[in-house]
Amino acid sequence: MAKLTEDELPNPLDNVTPKPYKEVFKNRPETKFVDPCADASKASMACLNKNNFDKEKCTAYFQAYRDCKRAWLEQRKADRKAAS
Repeated sequence: MAKLTEDELPNPLDNVTPKPYKEVFKNRPETKFVDPCADASKASMACLNKNNFDKEKCTAYFQAYRDCKRAWLEQRKADRKAAS
């Protein structure tokens, strides 16, 4: 692939306004992905942001996320075994 020059690049101002999100996502396939631990994940990230990314101050949030994720994965395994 040839290297693009400055003249071949689009004007940066053409990309300032985002495309309508409904049109962008219209052709995407629906997924069944659900993360029941999303709240724990968001809380741990909020803790990091609040504490200037000092991980030691957020260990309880990280542990809560790990515990949630572990319980979710165990439940998924149990559901799969019950289905087969």
